Amino acid sequence: MRQWTRIGIVGMGALGLMYGERIAERLGGEAVCFVADEERTRRYRQTDYAVNGCARHFTIRSVKEMEPTDLVIVAVKGTGLMAALDAMTPCVGPKTTIISVMNGISSEKIIGERFGREKVICCIAQGMDAVKFGGSLSYSRFGELRIGIGGEEGLEETNLQKRLQVLEDFLSRAGIPYVVEEDIRYRLWGKFMLNVGVNQTCMAYETNYGGALAPGEAYDTMTGAMREVIHLANAEGVALGERDMEEYIELLKTLSPEGMPSMRQDGIANRPSEVELFSGTVRRLAARHGLKVPINDRLYERICEMERGYAAIGQTDGK
Repeated sequence: MRQWTRIGIVGMGALGLMYGERIAERLGGEAVCFVADEERTRRYRQTDYAVNGCARHFTIRSVKEMEPTDLVIVAVKGTGLMAALDAMTPCVGPKTTIISVMNGISSEKIIGERFGREKVICCIAQGMDAVKFGGSLSYSRFGELRIGIGGEEGLEETNLQKRLQVLEDFLSRAGIPYVVEEDIRYRLWGKFMLNVGVNQTCMAYETNYGGALAPGEAYDTMTGAMREVIHLANAEGVALGERDMEEYIELLKTLSPEGMPSMRQDGIANRPSEVELFSGTVRRLAARHGLKVPINDRLYERICEMERGYAAIGQTDGK
Protein backbone atom coordinates (compact mmCIF):
# COMPACT_ATOMS: atom_id res chain seq x y z
CA MET A 1 0.00 0.00 0.00
CA ARG A 2 1.37 3.38 -1.02
CA GLN A 3 1.36 5.78 1.92
CA TRP A 4 0.22 9.37 1.51
CA THR A 5 2.91 11.95 2.20
CA ARG A 6 1.54 15.13 0.57
CA ILE A 7 -1.55 16.65 2.13
CA GLY A 8 -3.26 19.89 1.11
CA ILE A 9 -5.81 21.66 3.31
CA VAL A 10 -8.16 24.32 1.96
CA GLY A 11 -9.39 26.59 4.75
CA MET A 12 -7.56 27.94 7.81
CA GLY A 13 -10.51 28.04 10.17
CA ALA A 14 -10.89 26.02 13.35
CA LEU A 15 -10.97 22.56 11.77
CA GLY A 16 -8.37 23.31 9.12
CA LEU A 17 -5.90 24.52 11.75
CA MET A 18 -6.71 21.67 14.11
CA TYR A 19 -6.05 18.98 11.51
CA GLY A 20 -3.09 20.81 9.99
CA GLU A 21 -1.41 21.12 13.38
CA ARG A 22 -1.97 17.43 14.20
CA ILE A 23 -0.64 16.25 10.83
CA ALA A 24 2.44 18.46 11.08
CA GLU A 25 3.07 17.30 14.64
CA ARG A 26 2.84 13.59 13.79
CA LEU A 27 4.17 13.44 10.22
CA GLY A 28 6.32 16.56 9.97
CA GLY A 29 5.67 20.05 8.67
CA GLU A 30 6.69 19.08 5.14
CA ALA A 31 3.77 16.62 4.93
CA VAL A 32 1.03 19.26 4.97
CA CYS A 33 0.37 22.69 3.53
CA PHE A 34 -2.53 25.10 3.37
CA VAL A 35 -3.68 26.12 -0.10
CA ALA A 36 -5.30 29.44 -0.97
CA ASP A 37 -5.72 32.02 -3.69
CA GLU A 38 -3.21 34.85 -3.96
CA GLU A 39 -5.09 37.32 -1.76
CA ARG A 40 -5.75 34.84 1.03
CA THR A 41 -2.20 33.53 0.83
CA ARG A 42 -0.87 37.00 1.56
CA ARG A 43 -3.32 37.45 4.42
CA TYR A 44 -2.62 34.03 5.93
CA ARG A 45 1.15 34.56 5.78
CA GLN A 46 0.80 37.83 7.68
CA THR A 47 -1.13 36.16 10.50
CA ASP A 48 0.46 34.81 13.68
CA TYR A 49 -0.99 31.42 14.61
CA ALA A 50 -1.33 29.70 17.97
CA VAL A 51 -2.93 26.40 18.98
CA ASN A 52 -3.95 26.06 22.62
CA GLY A 53 -1.65 28.94 23.48
CA CYS A 54 1.44 27.61 21.68
CA ALA A 55 2.78 29.49 18.65
CA ARG A 56 2.65 27.49 15.42
CA HIS A 57 4.10 28.02 11.95
CA PHE A 58 2.33 26.52 8.95
CA THR A 59 3.33 26.13 5.31
CA ILE A 60 0.99 28.21 3.17
CA ARG A 61 1.09 28.01 -0.62
CA SER A 62 -0.73 29.90 -3.32
CA VAL A 63 -2.54 28.21 -6.17
CA LYS A 64 0.39 28.97 -8.49
CA GLU A 65 2.78 27.09 -6.20
CA MET A 66 0.76 23.89 -5.99
CA GLU A 67 0.90 20.53 -7.74
CA PRO A 68 -1.22 17.40 -7.19
CA THR A 69 -1.33 16.07 -3.63
CA ASP A 70 -2.28 12.67 -2.25
CA LEU A 71 -5.13 14.03 -0.15
CA VAL A 72 -7.08 17.29 -0.09
CA ILE A 73 -9.02 18.19 3.05
CA VAL A 74 -11.76 20.74 2.37
CA ALA A 75 -12.31 22.74 5.57
CA VAL A 76 -14.13 25.89 4.52
CA LYS A 77 -17.56 27.28 5.28
CA GLY A 78 -20.39 26.75 2.85
CA THR A 79 -20.11 30.36 1.77
CA GLY A 80 -16.52 29.71 0.65
CA LEU A 81 -16.93 26.39 -1.15
CA MET A 82 -16.97 27.63 -4.74
CA ALA A 83 -13.82 29.70 -4.20
CA ALA A 84 -12.25 26.66 -2.52
CA LEU A 85 -12.94 24.51 -5.58
CA ASP A 86 -10.99 26.96 -7.71
CA ALA A 87 -8.13 27.13 -5.21
CA MET A 88 -7.75 23.36 -4.94
CA THR A 89 -7.86 22.64 -8.68
CA PRO A 90 -4.03 22.42 -9.05
CA CYS A 91 -3.95 20.02 -6.06
CA VAL A 92 -6.21 17.43 -7.67
CA GLY A 93 -4.70 14.80 -9.94
CA PRO A 94 -5.94 11.36 -11.06
CA LYS A 95 -4.78 9.70 -7.82
CA THR A 96 -5.83 12.46 -5.42
CA THR A 97 -8.44 11.62 -2.79
CA ILE A 98 -10.68 14.33 -1.33
CA ILE A 99 -12.52 14.53 1.98
CA SER A 100 -14.74 17.35 3.21
CA VAL A 101 -15.15 18.27 6.88
CA MET A 102 -17.77 20.88 5.99
CA ASN A 103 -21.19 21.10 7.56
CA GLY A 104 -24.34 20.18 5.68
CA ILE A 105 -25.23 17.26 3.43
CA SER A 106 -24.25 18.53 -0.03
CA SER A 107 -20.52 19.31 -0.16
CA GLU A 108 -19.44 15.83 -1.32
CA LYS A 109 -21.87 16.01 -4.23
CA ILE A 110 -20.68 19.48 -5.26
CA ILE A 111 -17.00 18.51 -4.98
CA GLY A 112 -17.62 15.28 -6.87
CA GLU A 113 -19.35 17.09 -9.72
CA ARG A 114 -16.24 19.25 -10.12
CA PHE A 115 -13.45 16.69 -9.70
CA GLY A 116 -15.09 13.27 -10.06
CA ARG A 117 -17.18 11.47 -7.46
CA GLU A 118 -14.74 8.54 -7.53
CA LYS A 119 -12.17 10.75 -5.75
CA VAL A 120 -14.44 11.69 -2.82
CA ILE A 121 -14.70 9.72 0.43
CA CYS A 122 -17.64 10.82 2.59
CA CYS A 123 -16.52 12.30 5.89
CA ILE A 124 -18.07 13.82 9.01
CA ALA A 125 -16.16 15.71 11.70
CA GLN A 126 -17.79 15.49 15.11
CA GLY A 127 -17.18 15.69 18.84
CA MET A 128 -14.66 18.54 18.82
CA ASP A 129 -15.06 21.87 20.63
CA ALA A 130 -12.57 23.89 18.59
CA VAL A 131 -12.95 27.67 18.71
CA LYS A 132 -10.88 30.09 16.61
CA PHE A 133 -10.63 33.86 16.86
CA GLY A 134 -8.10 35.59 14.65
CA GLY A 135 -5.11 33.26 14.38
CA SER A 136 -5.69 31.65 17.78
CA LEU A 137 -7.25 28.19 18.00
CA SER A 138 -8.26 26.51 21.24
CA TYR A 139 -9.87 23.15 21.91
CA SER A 140 -10.15 20.62 24.72
CA ARG A 141 -11.72 17.78 22.68
CA PHE A 142 -10.23 16.76 19.33
CA GLY A 143 -13.24 14.71 18.31
CA GLU A 144 -13.20 12.18 15.49
CA LEU A 145 -13.91 11.64 11.82
CA ARG A 146 -16.62 9.30 10.58
CA ILE A 147 -15.72 8.08 7.09
CA GLY A 148 -17.34 5.80 4.55
CA ILE A 149 -18.40 5.16 0.98
CA GLY A 150 -21.63 6.76 -0.13
CA GLY A 151 -22.90 3.86 -2.23
CA GLU A 152 -23.94 5.97 -5.23
CA GLU A 153 -24.92 4.08 -8.34
CA GLY A 154 -22.41 3.90 -11.16
CA LEU A 155 -19.29 4.19 -9.01
CA GLU A 156 -16.64 1.50 -8.92
CA GLU A 157 -16.70 0.38 -5.29
CA THR A 158 -13.35 -1.41 -5.54
CA ASN A 159 -11.59 1.86 -6.35
CA LEU A 160 -13.31 3.65 -3.47
CA GLN A 161 -12.50 0.81 -1.08
CA LYS A 162 -8.82 1.09 -1.97
CA ARG A 163 -8.92 4.84 -1.38
CA LEU A 164 -10.71 4.27 1.92
CA GLN A 165 -8.03 1.82 3.06
CA VAL A 166 -5.23 4.28 2.29
CA LEU A 167 -7.19 7.02 4.07
CA GLU A 168 -7.46 4.80 7.15
CA ASP A 169 -3.70 4.24 7.07
CA PHE A 170 -3.06 7.97 6.81
CA LEU A 171 -5.42 8.90 9.64
CA SER A 172 -3.83 6.28 11.88
CA ARG A 173 -0.33 7.59 11.18
CA ALA A 174 -1.46 11.20 11.64
CA GLY A 175 -3.08 10.48 14.99
CA ILE A 176 -6.55 11.55 13.85
CA PRO A 177 -9.26 9.37 15.45
CA TYR A 178 -11.76 7.89 13.00
CA VAL A 179 -14.59 5.39 12.65
CA VAL A 180 -15.54 3.66 9.39
CA GLU A 181 -19.31 3.81 8.86
CA GLU A 182 -21.21 1.16 6.93
CA ASP A 183 -24.08 3.60 6.33
CA ILE A 184 -22.41 6.98 5.93
CA ARG A 185 -25.57 8.62 4.56
CA TYR A 186 -27.36 7.86 7.82
CA ARG A 187 -24.45 9.39 9.74
CA LEU A 188 -24.38 12.47 7.47
CA TRP A 189 -28.03 13.11 8.20
CA GLY A 190 -27.47 12.59 11.93
CA LYS A 191 -24.74 15.23 11.99
CA PHE A 192 -26.94 17.48 9.86
CA MET A 193 -29.73 17.11 12.41
CA LEU A 194 -27.35 18.10 15.20
CA ASN A 195 -26.04 21.12 13.32
CA VAL A 196 -29.49 22.35 12.35
CA GLY A 197 -30.36 22.30 16.04
CA VAL A 198 -27.30 23.46 17.95
CA ASN A 199 -25.60 25.75 15.42
CA GLN A 200 -28.70 27.78 14.66
CA THR A 201 -29.94 27.88 18.25
CA CYS A 202 -26.61 29.13 19.60
CA MET A 203 -26.53 31.87 16.98
CA ALA A 204 -30.18 32.92 17.28
CA TYR A 205 -30.09 32.98 21.09
CA GLU A 206 -26.52 34.29 21.24
CA THR A 207 -25.44 31.53 23.59
CA ASN A 208 -22.99 28.63 23.98
CA TYR A 209 -23.35 24.86 24.38
CA GLY A 210 -24.24 25.24 28.05
CA GLY A 211 -26.97 27.75 27.27
CA ALA A 212 -28.46 25.60 24.51
CA LEU A 213 -28.58 22.57 26.81
CA ALA A 214 -30.16 24.38 29.78
CA PRO A 215 -33.93 23.79 30.18
CA GLY A 216 -35.88 26.59 28.55
CA GLU A 217 -36.78 28.19 25.23
CA ALA A 218 -33.37 27.72 23.59
CA TYR A 219 -33.33 23.99 24.40
CA ASP A 220 -36.90 23.55 23.16
CA THR A 221 -36.01 25.36 19.94
CA MET A 222 -32.91 23.21 19.41
CA THR A 223 -34.74 19.91 19.91
CA GLY A 224 -37.74 21.10 17.89
CA ALA A 225 -35.52 21.97 14.93
CA MET A 226 -33.84 18.58 15.20
CA ARG A 227 -37.20 16.78 15.20
CA GLU A 228 -38.12 18.56 12.00
CA VAL A 229 -34.95 17.13 10.44
CA ILE A 230 -35.92 13.65 11.66
CA HIS A 231 -39.23 13.89 9.76
CA LEU A 232 -37.43 15.25 6.70
CA ALA A 233 -34.80 12.49 6.81
CA ASN A 234 -37.54 9.86 6.98
CA ALA A 235 -39.13 11.41 3.89
CA GLU A 236 -35.71 11.13 2.19
CA GLY A 237 -35.47 7.45 3.10
CA VAL A 238 -33.09 7.82 6.05
CA ALA A 239 -34.16 6.11 9.27
CA LEU A 240 -33.34 8.81 11.83
CA GLY A 241 -35.33 8.74 15.07
CA GLU A 242 -35.69 10.17 18.56
CA ARG A 243 -32.95 7.88 19.84
CA ASP A 244 -30.48 9.45 17.40
CA MET A 245 -31.39 12.91 18.67
CA GLU A 246 -30.92 11.80 22.27
CA GLU A 247 -27.49 10.35 21.46
CA TYR A 248 -26.35 13.59 19.82
CA ILE A 249 -27.59 15.61 22.77
CA GLU A 250 -25.52 13.37 25.05
CA LEU A 251 -22.54 14.08 22.77
CA LEU A 252 -23.13 17.82 23.21
CA LYS A 253 -23.00 17.35 26.97
CA THR A 254 -19.41 16.10 26.69
CA LEU A 255 -18.26 19.41 25.18
CA SER A 256 -17.15 22.43 27.18
CA PRO A 257 -20.28 24.36 28.28
CA GLU A 258 -18.43 27.57 27.39
CA GLY A 259 -17.66 26.29 23.90
CA MET A 260 -19.66 27.36 20.88
CA PRO A 261 -20.37 26.07 17.37
CA SER A 262 -19.20 27.77 14.20
CA MET A 263 -22.37 29.79 13.61
CA ARG A 264 -22.14 31.44 17.01
CA GLN A 265 -18.51 32.28 16.25
CA ASP A 266 -19.73 33.81 12.99
CA GLY A 267 -22.28 35.88 14.87
CA ILE A 268 -19.69 37.23 17.30
CA ALA A 269 -17.40 38.15 14.39
CA ASN A 270 -20.29 39.62 12.34
CA ARG A 271 -19.65 37.17 9.49
CA PRO A 272 -22.28 35.71 7.16
CA SER A 273 -23.17 32.26 8.48
CA GLU A 274 -24.07 28.89 7.00
CA VAL A 275 -27.80 29.38 7.55
CA GLU A 276 -28.49 28.36 3.94
CA LEU A 277 -26.77 25.01 4.59
CA PHE A 278 -28.98 24.39 7.62
CA SER A 279 -32.52 25.83 7.78
CA GLY A 280 -32.20 26.94 4.15
CA THR A 281 -31.68 23.31 3.09
CA VAL A 282 -34.39 22.09 5.47
CA ARG A 283 -36.90 24.55 4.03
CA ARG A 284 -36.11 23.64 0.42
CA LEU A 285 -36.34 19.89 1.00
CA ALA A 286 -39.43 20.25 3.18
CA ALA A 287 -41.19 22.14 0.38
CA ARG A 288 -40.35 19.29 -1.99
CA HIS A 289 -41.97 16.78 0.37
CA GLY A 290 -44.88 18.98 1.45
CA LEU A 291 -43.69 19.12 5.08
CA LYS A 292 -44.12 21.99 7.53
CA VAL A 293 -40.99 23.15 9.39
CA PRO A 294 -42.12 26.14 11.50
CA ILE A 295 -39.17 26.10 13.90
CA ASN A 296 -36.62 26.12 11.10
CA ASP A 297 -38.67 28.82 9.38
CA ARG A 298 -38.41 30.94 12.52
CA LEU A 299 -34.69 30.29 12.93
CA TYR A 300 -34.05 31.13 9.29
CA GLU A 301 -35.90 34.42 9.55
CA ARG A 302 -34.20 35.36 12.83
CA ILE A 303 -30.68 34.59 11.60
CA CYS A 304 -31.23 36.38 8.29
CA GLU A 305 -32.45 39.39 10.26
CA MET A 306 -29.28 39.29 12.39
CA GLU A 307 -27.10 39.06 9.29
CA ARG A 308 -28.76 42.01 7.62
CA GLY A 309 -27.39 44.07 10.48
CA TYR A 310 -23.82 43.41 9.38
CA ALA A 311 -24.25 42.54 5.71
CA ALA A 312 -21.70 45.14 4.67
CA ILE A 313 -18.96 43.59 6.79
CA GLY A 314 -16.50 41.31 4.96
CA GLN A 315 -16.31 37.59 5.62
CA THR A 316 -13.56 34.99 5.92
CA ASP A 317 -13.64 31.54 4.40
CA GLY A 318 -12.29 29.44 7.25
CA LYS A 319 -14.32 26.99 9.22
